[in-house]
Amino acid sequence: MQTIGILVADDHAVVRRGLRALLETQPNWKVLGEASNGREAVEKAAALNPQVVILDIGMPKLNGLDAATLIFKANPKARILMLTMHAADALIQQTLQAGASGYVLKSDAERDLITAVDALLHNKMFFTAAASSLVLEHLRVGYSRRELAAEKERLSVREREVVQLLAEGKSNKEIGASLHISKRTVDHHRARIMDKLHVQSVGELVLYAVRNKIVEP
Repeated sequence: MQTIGILVADDHAVVRRGLRALLETQPNWKVLGEASNGREAVEKAAALNPQVVILDIGMPKLNGLDAATLIFKANPKARILMLTMHAADALIQQTLQAGASGYVLKSDAERDLITAVDALLHNKMFFTAAASSLVLEHLRVGYSRRELAAEKERLSVREREVVQLLAEGKSNKEIGASLHISKRTVDHHRARIMDKLHVQSVGELVLYAVRNKIVEP
């Protein structure tokens, strides 16, 4: 039987160890690597080419949702499962927008993780029981035209990366080094972000990041 390669990303080592132990109870499932932040997850997904990527939503440097977007863009065949402590309609919507196929609460992982990964491997979707049928029906129907128009005005993945790093206290120079772009490009992104969001300070950007789950308080 073919070995199923899995990448696990969570900023807590004890959680990663627990997930690895649980996953590797299954025949031919192998955790190819671990990542402690979203940026590392993107890099390891590109290097290891796993069939399944398990991402914590609340991670430093790059949150799980934005990491999922970049991983899915680079490899649409990768099956992405999001892990979170929170059951929220908005997060479930963002999970699908990011290209993920599943959403499991950390509190349900011991019970649901194997089932969820197996579903993804069979090209099915899996959502934790806390995701009500009403929410799932809303996702199947999709966005209204007004919601789609609003979506276009939101920040790009790159802009969200910059917001997250600013919210984590990084300087423009440090952000440039982290994203492998020039400080001048970061300056441009920062100005465009503040214009889009109609904010005047980094403090307001931090509030935006927290409210929109780009970072966790």
